[in-house]
Amino acid sequence: MKVNVEVECSPEEARRFLGLPDVTKANDVYVDALAKAMQGVGNFDQLQELSKQVAPMGQFGLKLFQQFLESGAAMAMSGAMPPKKDS
Repeated sequence: MKVNVEVECSPEEARRFLGLPDVTKANDVYVDALAKAMQGVGNFDQLQELSKQVAPMGQFGLKLFQQFLESGAAMAMSGAMPPKKDS
């Protein structure tokens, strides 16, 4: 038996229903600080240094996130392709 339930709500309503904290103010502060830091970037080396400071876990975190996205895309593609039929 299969049951589908659709719930229509805003992201704010979903956050409250699930009991997640409201991080809007913290996100605004983070985005503002990042925007101010980006204004001083004049070349690629400065941008790379800034990304190392801002990114969680530095360069390792960026690589880990990249691998996560690549493996997810590979799994999605392997599931989306129909199996080949042997003739």
